[in-house]
Amino acid sequence: MDEAYEDFVNSRAQALLRYGYVLSGNPHDAADLVQDALIKLRGAWPRVRNRANPESYVRTTMARQHVSVWRRRRRETLTDAVPEGSYDDPSPPDDVLWHALAALPRRQRAVIVLRYYESLSDEEIAAHLGISRVTVRSQASRALEKLRLAWSPTDVFEGSAQ
Repeated sequence: MDEAYEDFVNSRAQALLRYGYVLSGNPHDAADLVQDALIKLRGAWPRVRNRANPESYVRTTMARQHVSVWRRRRRETLTDAVPEGSYDDPSPPDDVLWHALAALPRRQRAVIVLRYYESLSDEEIAAHLGISRVTVRSQASRALEKLRLAWSPTDVFEGSAQ
């Protein structure tokens, strides 16, 4: 196996996992996004142009995979039996803003994450997600309006004063 690929995976896996978590809002989906993107990177490694920094390839792949989930037909299996146990995240995010972000539709959340977490321009977001620049702007506008309705900075200050 290519040593440069292994070095990249070892050095950037945790950062990619955090990126996947911000995109999906779920640690399991984040792990799946990272795993699938790294598998695709491995297959494309001979063709990757910027081997010194292949992270942009992986992040683009992860964003596209995340967006494509809502495009696929939903594969949900209904059952009468309740799962045997439950899973509690050891450190669940409990702030109002995170819950408001998690409640956004997938495309809107992806646009917000790419714009404010990754600091990408509208053109770059459109290229990453395979949508038009106008769609990026409308999705961002709708998402920000929903976030404004659900959260305001005064909530944080009032909650900390008590």
